[in-house]
Amino acid sequence: MSGHSKWSTIKHKKAAVDAARGVTFQKFSRELIVAAKLGGADPAGNFRLRTAIDRAKAAGLPNDNIKRAIEKGAGSSGADSMEELTYEGYGAGGTAIFIEAMTDNRNRTAGDIRSYFSKFGGNLGETGCVGWMFKQVGVIEFPKENTDFDKLFEAAIDANAQDVLEEDETYKVITTPEDFQFCVETLEKNGFKGTSAELSRIAENSVEVTDEKIATNILRLMEKLEEHDDIQNVYSNFDISDELMEKIDL
Repeated sequence: MSGHSKWSTIKHKKAAVDAARGVTFQKFSRELIVAAKLGGADPAGNFRLRTAIDRAKAAGLPNDNIKRAIEKGAGSSGADSMEELTYEGYGAGGTAIFIEAMTDNRNRTAGDIRSYFSKFGGNLGETGCVGWMFKQVGVIEFPKENTDFDKLFEAAIDANAQDVLEEDETYKVITTPEDFQFCVETLEKNGFKGTSAELSRIAENSVEVTDEKIATNILRLMEKLEEHDDIQNVYSNFDISDELMEKIDL
């Protein structure tokens, strides 16, 4: 899973600070607003909203914030100007970067992203320049603790999953976007409730980074992009060894 899993691991290991938490809350609120706007305020009939609520709660977003975001989206108050956009570019060393954003001002967002790429040795590219490298998938995570891998694997295959991956502390069930909802709901019916379920992207190939300066610039760019209020998700195809990671001070 290359840069996808590498960056996810890095983010999980980084300490959560209040400023970063504020940005995270903003991201979840925007997803709730858009999900409610597009599919209505009832999570029972709006799968995107239901998964957004689950993720927001897991991240610690207060129930009052969740409720307000849903009401805002369902009433379209302030939600009509919000649009979903993607940006593509190259980081230092030729690494591919794909960005998913929600913004009410595309000029501001594009300007900020372009400046980040320039600052850290990359460049913002044209639509389609790297998007083909990132396959969209559904990812459902389960904690290793109290999860029987063999039973999960069998249930996942019966639910049309493509694969089940083992990582440090979790199992990840991978699905196509089309089978994502069916797989989540089928696994839940069989007693497997994931800690998170989301549409994500996996790089089809990876770029091994061995130069410390290039690696530092890539990671600082990724971190800067993640901190931006308008950016929901960032994906890359870099592969940096654990040994090199230990030398880098972010």
